[in-house]
Amino acid sequence: MSQPDDLRARLSDEQYQVTQQCGTEPPFTGAYWDHKEPGAYHCVCCTAELFDSTTKFDSGTGWPSYFDAAGGAIATREDASHGRVRTEILCAKCGAHLGHVFPDGPPPTGLRYCVNSASLAFLPADEG
Repeated sequence: MSQPDDLRARLSDEQYQVTQQCGTEPPFTGAYWDHKEPGAYHCVCCTAELFDSTTKFDSGTGWPSYFDAAGGAIATREDASHGRVRTEILCAKCGAHLGHVFPDGPPPTGLRYCVNSASLAFLPADEG
């Protein structure tokens, strides 16, 4: 697992703010909100695989959205910030903040993992 000083040196300011300080990028601005290439999305901090492109869908929110995560890749915790209660999602391996999960996604799970592009690194299918 990376140490905070190592992450500060490796990540962009936005990546650090999102993953380490629970930030959020503006909608429709991240690299992956409308990305459609086959492959896998990994944690930008520790490289753990988080989501497969086959679970990605257009939620209309402006953030990358997935209806399922890689097995055991996601941890959750209650987030009561901003005057409402939500379920925060984190990388289970390193604890990086990824975004939130909502119960309004498509079948088969009914979930919408709403993720900041800044927390992700994409690996195309032909490189995996």
